[in-house]
Amino acid sequence: MALEWTTAATTDCHHQQPRNSSFSVTCGGIQLEESVRNGSILPGRPSRLCPTDHGACECTYISSKFSASTPLTVQQPHSRPIVSYYFPKGVGEQHYGERHPMKPHRLTLTNTLVTGYGLDKQIHNIYNPRSATQAELEVYHDHDYIEFLSRVTPQNQADMKHLIDTFNCVEDCPIFADMYDFCRMYAGASLAAARKLCAGTTDIAINWSGGLHHAKKGEASGFCYVNDIVLAILELLRYHPRVLYIDIDIHHGDGVEFAFYHTNRVMTVSFHKYTGDFFPGTGKLDDNGAGLGKHFCLNVPLQDGIDDNMYLTIFKTVIEDTVTAFRPTAIVLQCGADSLGCDRLGAFNLSIAAHGECVNFVRKFGVPLLVVGGGGYTIKNVSRCWTYETSVLVGAAIPDELPVTIYDSFFRESQWKLHPPLTGKVENQNTVASLQRITTGIRNKLRYLQGAPSVALQEIPPDLAGWLEDESRTREEKIEEKKLTK
Repeated sequence: MALEWTTAATTDCHHQQPRNSSFSVTCGGIQLEESVRNGSILPGRPSRLCPTDHGACECTYISSKFSASTPLTVQQPHSRPIVSYYFPKGVGEQHYGERHPMKPHRLTLTNTLVTGYGLDKQIHNIYNPRSATQAELEVYHDHDYIEFLSRVTPQNQADMKHLIDTFNCVEDCPIFADMYDFCRMYAGASLAAARKLCAGTTDIAINWSGGLHHAKKGEASGFCYVNDIVLAILELLRYHPRVLYIDIDIHHGDGVEFAFYHTNRVMTVSFHKYTGDFFPGTGKLDDNGAGLGKHFCLNVPLQDGIDDNMYLTIFKTVIEDTVTAFRPTAIVLQCGADSLGCDRLGAFNLSIAAHGECVNFVRKFGVPLLVVGGGGYTIKNVSRCWTYETSVLVGAAIPDELPVTIYDSFFRESQWKLHPPLTGKVENQNTVASLQRITTGIRNKLRYLQGAPSVALQEIPPDLAGWLEDESRTREEKIEEKKLTK
């Protein structure tokens, strides 16, 4: 039986408590829960203060059983969109190599924080999606390239060196154990998310393991082997006349732009650092599509050190204008977290709050939305960022103090905060005038759109995966949903 008592009129909650219990704080109608171990609120961590300025809080012990994933979310009164969350089992256990900056373990960290905050209880559907098949990968990628990915291993790579060079699996894109399985996992999750959006059974679909935007049709690039974003957009185009792709990674979303450079069914908008020699070296303001795709490709080239205010101003201006002109029926948002301040490979000054505000701004359009991950190489900041953005997407407020998890020691340096100081580390080389020139250039390009194209004006992409497979996948999904609701 739970032990319960109340202590009122106290500004903080330093009370004796039974061991292995949960500690509930009710203040101003908001209830939080505090995990307690061995008679202390958090081992090695200061206790949480009352979250408001009321000067009094009500403290109640609600359980004699400790849980490392105690929910900390705050329910909001307004209605929320239906959110589906995709996390392929084992996707965070892959390793590019000890010295490689890409660490899939960031996905495990993110998922642990998401569940630690209790956000999993706010999400309508959580899926461990099946891996993509070779045929599904070849809807976009060349058969020879996918066949190579399926066969190459660290053990036989010496015998396949000529193909490794041909398909650019060198240096940034090394061959590692279970590489093909990893690609199938994250691509399968993005495809499942896109199918769910097409079925109209979710409003928002999240796949933090996706977002590998540099992969090309026939080669790897920039830590990316399979372009799950392109595959997901092709799936969305089966149902949606117009798809808007937005990329807030610090690196230009070149792989996605290249795939849809000649179509007016997809508009790509990339906000990135551009100097000409910063990877991938593409994404000038004047690069804006060709043929039918002329003016349906927008690039926002930025310089080092851009801060929250400047970034949010140009982001909101460009996206508002683009949505008004293009009228997308679905949006794909790539949330590369290397645009945060203090990133190992980045050079911007964005806070997690500002990065999340970009997500929130896109969410408010109310258009079916697929959200994927991307870059991000200071992994404790990546996991915090994507956790915060999960809370934004489900419409839940979460406190600044991180929940207790098995990775507590990993966040000790930042005092277990969700929003550590990340800004002001790099000199801002952007000016109001330079950003105004970019905004003016973007608006001039948008004026060329002679109304958003309708599905009748442009051929629908060929049915490369087969409608019968779609029907069987829909049945699989319905069966899975029934199991989850039981």
